[in-house]
Amino acid sequence: MVAEIKVAPFDEYNDILVKNAHPADWQNPMPDGRYNLLVIGGGSAGLVAAVGARGLGAKVALVEKHLLGGDCLNAGCVPSKTVLRSAKAVGDIRRAAELGVHVGGDVTVDFATVMQRMRKIRSEISYHDAATRFRDLGIDLYLGDGQFTGKNTFEVDGRTIEFSKAVIATGSRAAAIPIPGLAEAGYITNEGVFELTELPRRLAIIGAGPIGAEMAQAFARFGSEVSVFDLLPTIGGLSDPEGIALVRGALEADGVQFYLESRTGKIETVGGEKIIHFEYDGDAHTLAVDEILLAAGRQPNVEGLGLEAAGIRYSKKGLDVNDRLQTTNPDVFGAGDVAIPAMFTHTADATARMVIQNAFFLGRKKYSDLIIPWTVYTDPEVAHVGMFAYEAEAQGIAVDTFSHKIQDTDRGRADSDDGFVKIYVRKGTDKILGATIVGRHAGEMISEITTAMMAGKGLSTLSQTIHPYPTQAEAIKKTADAWNRTRLTPFVAKLFNKWLAWRR
Repeated sequence: MVAEIKVAPFDEYNDILVKNAHPADWQNPMPDGRYNLLVIGGGSAGLVAAVGARGLGAKVALVEKHLLGGDCLNAGCVPSKTVLRSAKAVGDIRRAAELGVHVGGDVTVDFATVMQRMRKIRSEISYHDAATRFRDLGIDLYLGDGQFTGKNTFEVDGRTIEFSKAVIATGSRAAAIPIPGLAEAGYITNEGVFELTELPRRLAIIGAGPIGAEMAQAFARFGSEVSVFDLLPTIGGLSDPEGIALVRGALEADGVQFYLESRTGKIETVGGEKIIHFEYDGDAHTLAVDEILLAAGRQPNVEGLGLEAAGIRYSKKGLDVNDRLQTTNPDVFGAGDVAIPAMFTHTADATARMVIQNAFFLGRKKYSDLIIPWTVYTDPEVAHVGMFAYEAEAQGIAVDTFSHKIQDTDRGRADSDDGFVKIYVRKGTDKILGATIVGRHAGEMISEITTAMMAGKGLSTLSQTIHPYPTQAEAIKKTADAWNRTRLTPFVAKLFNKWLAWRR
């Protein structure tokens, strides 16, 4: 019996989403023999694993208890980036006068239309994750809650699925924070924020990480009074002081109020208002808000799977997997948020591909070999790959840092972009250990450095790479040029002078 899945019945777009991602009339198949691969979880990692294995000719079963597409489609990447696009338009309009463009009349945000546009785009993308698509690919799709009943058996909808190999890809959810009174006052997470139809007049966000920073800027641009709380001094996962200052300054210019290195004591409801009691800068404060968004990290979905019956060890941090993503049951692997610390859609995809190779082809692919970039889609964006300088130094690796301001490129100056590129290399070499980019197009620029790292190429290669002019990506080449100039030591310069004098 397939459980009924409900989302807020705002319009036909949510109806389309549910019809695609969890049809009410879906009939689960009857298991027919042993499956080569059982995939538990229909999010990014699970769908890639299921489609990839089926494409190789494997007999595949896929189990999803909620909505196909997982967090990314329904409450993560797709809705957030769609909403952020509207927020970026607001930012561009506000900056228009700096560019000599004057917008006449009042510029207002129709929040309901912003959210309707998001639901429309989400529903259109949901066709890629539709139940019928996977059935047509030859994948046996089971919708419903399920549990392991043995080392190689799993039960869903009263039916026992036998498998040779399995991958757990159940993802993660917003972490619960034990703040007194929070549950009683009520709050939303990423699963609820995209179902809003009315703009909160006063919004508190607990957590200044990627989700908190992105939503803070978006809702502030839409017109909310936004306050962000965090125990740490960082924003968007950044440790670079220059980058934190740039991003914080940009968000504060949009009206965001930060209470970093603060401690939330309790939350109470008085007269319909949510009153937050907190300590900040050595003093006690209170703040009244209308809505609270909890964005203080993620926790893996490991509950209710019957993992003990399959001999699979786990903790609150997720599945216990080795470097090849194998659990303590050698026939079962983990992929995506439930198994790895880098909780991104692109790493879910990468680890799913790794599982297929390791499960079916005696592969030796290692998670530790992955080079993982990430981006926070604030304005300006924050992008990073590899290690920060302090992480390398903590491992005893001496580091040289080379940097270049984006505004010191011609395109950056034309765009009025105050960002920067920083590349961290092993001291005395051009070997890239990591890089940080802050700028309006940082997410589009970081892949050049990621590719160089994957190919084992260093700053020497980047300094020789021809970039189209004018682009902001020239800042990467100019950063590499800064390393190149360090090779011209006084001794080498003296030799060049002698050589050129002889050639006159």
